[in-house]
Amino acid sequence: MAEHSSGRYLWYIPNTVESGHRGDDTREGWGTLDFSVDLALTAERHGWDGALLGTGWGRPDTFTVGTALAARTTRFQPLVAIRPGYWQPANFASAAATLDHLSGGRLLINIVSGLDDAASYGDGEFDQARRYDRTREFLQVVRRLWSEDDVRHSGEFYRLDGSTVRPHVYGANEGRHPTLYFGGASPAAERVAAEEADVQLFWGEPLDGVAERIDRLRALSDSVGRRHAPLEFGLRVTTLVRDTADEAWRDAEAKLDAYAEAAQRRTGFTKRRAVGQQRLLDLAERGEVLDSCLYTAPGKYGGGGAGTTWLVGSPDDVADALQRYRDLGVTHFVLSDTPYREETARVGDALIGRLRAGAEAVAQ
Repeated sequence: MAEHSSGRYLWYIPNTVESGHRGDDTREGWGTLDFSVDLALTAERHGWDGALLGTGWGRPDTFTVGTALAARTTRFQPLVAIRPGYWQPANFASAAATLDHLSGGRLLINIVSGLDDAASYGDGEFDQARRYDRTREFLQVVRRLWSEDDVRHSGEFYRLDGSTVRPHVYGANEGRHPTLYFGGASPAAERVAAEEADVQLFWGEPLDGVAERIDRLRALSDSVGRRHAPLEFGLRVTTLVRDTADEAWRDAEAKLDAYAEAAQRRTGFTKRRAVGQQRLLDLAERGEVLDSCLYTAPGKYGGGGAGTTWLVGSPDDVADALQRYRDLGVTHFVLSDTPYREETARVGDALIGRLRAGAEAVAQ
C-alpha cells in the first residue's frame, strides 16, 4: 500500500442527482458525466490526488461513476464509497479488482457501515452492532479474495466455496491492494478499523479529540493483534480558504447566514445521532472557534458530516491547521468546499503545495 511521501490529498465530488448540495447553486449539467469529469480533471490540474465519491441509496452508483472518471483521467484516484449491505463480498472484490487493474492501481475504497434507506435495497440488517460485525467479516473475505485463489469461507454472514477473483488487483504479486478507508467513532466501529481497515477517517474534530482517538486506535490495534500494516489516519473536513483571514471569516459568516435561512425553510430537520456525528454537534458547546480556526457553528444548521465544522482562514492559516493534524499522525486529507468547481481549483492551488512542502520539511 504505497503512499506519497508527503501524504495523500483528496477532494470531494458531489455524487448526487439533485443540484444544490451544500449550497452549490450550479444547475446546468449537474449530475451529468461531463460535469463530474470536469471536476475530476480540475482536481488533476490543481494538485489533488483524487476525490471521494459519496454513497447513499437514491444517488448514482459510486462504482459506475468511479469507473467513468478513471476512464477519462490519467492520475485521478476515485475514492469510491460503498456499503457492505449493497454487495456480496465476492461481487465487490471482483468489481474492485477489475477497476483497480484497468486503472493501473488508482482505485481507493471507503467502507461505510452506517444505515441509509436499507429497506429500499433489501438490506434487512438494522442492528448496528451486527452491521459492524458484518463489515468486519466482509473486509476479511475481500482481503482474502484479493490475495488468494480458491477461497473457501464459512462465517456468520457469508459463505464461499472455491472462489477466485480475476483479474487480480493491480500489483497483487507485491502484496498491494486498493487502500481501504473506514469511518466511525463507536467502540464497535473502532474495533473494525483496528482489525481490518487501512485508514481510519476522522471528521473535523479539534486536535485534542483526534489525538485521543489516534492513541486509542493504536492501542486497540495492538490489543486485537492486527495482522496488517499499521493503521493510518485521515481527516475529512470542509476548508474555506481566502486570500486573507478577514475575507475568509467574512465569507464564512455570509455562507452560514444562508445556511440558517435554508434551515428555517426546512421542515422535519433532525440532527443525526451517529456517535461521530454527535461528537461534532457537541463541539459548539466548547466554543464557536476551536484550536486556531476550526469553526463549529455550521453544525447548528444541519451541515452534516464534513459540513458540520469548517477550517476557515488564509492559505497559511488553514495549511498550518492541517499541518498540526499531520503532526499527530494524520497523513490522508479529504477536503472540500462549495461551489465545487471553483473551490477545487482555489483550495488546490492555495493548500497542496504548502502541505507537501511542510510534510517534506518534517521528513528531512
